Amino acid sequence: MDILIVGLSHKTAPVEVREKISFAGDSLSEGLKALISCPHVSEALIVSTCNRVEIYSCIMKNSIDAAHEEIAAFLSQFHDVPRDQLDPHLYMMSGEEAVRHAFRVSSSLDSMMVGEPQILGQVKDAYNSATHEQVTGNILNRLLHKSFSVAKRIRTETRIATSAVSISFAAVELARKIFGDLAGKTIMLIGAGEMAELSARHLLANGVEHIMVANRTFEKAEALAEEFMGSAVPLEEIENHLDMADIVISSTGAPTTLIDRKMVQGVIRRRKHRPMFFIDIAVPRDIEPAVNQVENVYAYDIDDLEEVVKANIKTREKEAARAEEIVTQEVKQFHDWMLSRDVFPTIVTLKEWAEDVRRSELEKTMKRMEDLSEADRKRIEAMTEAILNKILHRPIVRIKRASHSPDGSKLLEAIREIFGLED
Repeated sequence: MDILIVGLSHKTAPVEVREKISFAGDSLSEGLKALISCPHVSEALIVSTCNRVEIYSCIMKNSIDAAHEEIAAFLSQFHDVPRDQLDPHLYMMSGEEAVRHAFRVSSSLDSMMVGEPQILGQVKDAYNSATHEQVTGNILNRLLHKSFSVAKRIRTETRIATSAVSISFAAVELARKIFGDLAGKTIMLIGAGEMAELSARHLLANGVEHIMVANRTFEKAEALAEEFMGSAVPLEEIENHLDMADIVISSTGAPTTLIDRKMVQGVIRRRKHRPMFFIDIAVPRDIEPAVNQVENVYAYDIDDLEEVVKANIKTREKEAARAEEIVTQEVKQFHDWMLSRDVFPTIVTLKEWAEDVRRSELEKTMKRMEDLSEADRKRIEAMTEAILNKILHRPIVRIKRASHSPDGSKLLEAIREIFGLED
């Protein structure tokens, strides 16, 4: 048996193509049922996200081309997309390459943003759908469970997912460095820019308990505050409320600064010099840069955050190299397991073939030597058995070693071809 992956991703196809062959809801269930009915597909799974659509399948070793054609035709017919529009974007992987790809996908090494956590959950959802439809078996079950454990190992043994690679997450990361635990902290959100709002959501999700929202249009401030279960503050009154805020995120379209050093000096005295973290995402800036010179005040503008993100991306790239080494180790182990599944049947089939030859030739000889005593017959039979065992000993040892060899599958195929062994 072999593993075959056919699909396309953000690396090979634009979104206009990806969206045409995506699976969701009932179409995923219908797709799995149609897929498993293909003659050369014995197990199936569909991974469909905004960045990739991939068919994972288990097939017979000698049917890769036929199975590839079946799956490509299935995608074309199921989504009514002509082959000439689909085929240029499709890739195909089998054997070790497919196993490596499965491990890299679950570990986010093949993602648009390396280290992102969503893909693992999406692959788990795809697996749950396939098992619900009962279209997976021993091979894909083991492949997917191994993929999940590889992803977990990479997240445990590397720092691939620990560094923020977006402006909004960088704000959370910096806030943690300043305050440690964010529980009980209060945010003041000034303006309603998308990035600032996203940063506020991440901070709230990471323990911040209260939010104040200030906006030039007070009704917008009230609406956003209600969504966050916080309180609205008139923009012209922010100075009176700043002392209650541990974290200030500003993103307005104001032409001049809203918060200056003198204002913050007064605010920090009212706070009894407890630390404050200012995040200025606005361009032009809302917060005077000199604010950063006030003791116990930490002010970052959009360029500062982007520098943090760039540094973290470089860190992830280094960690990705370590993650690839882990994938290589795990691929070898999985490949050994796959090969061991082929080794035992090959040995049994070879022994049965040799025993049939021995017994057939022995019977022919015995018929011409009817005057032999029973004792001599047993001696001759024992001799033929010994000869057979000695002849087979070396090939069987080599076959067993093949399970640990990179070229093991080729050696097994060669042995089966030479001796004419049937699957």
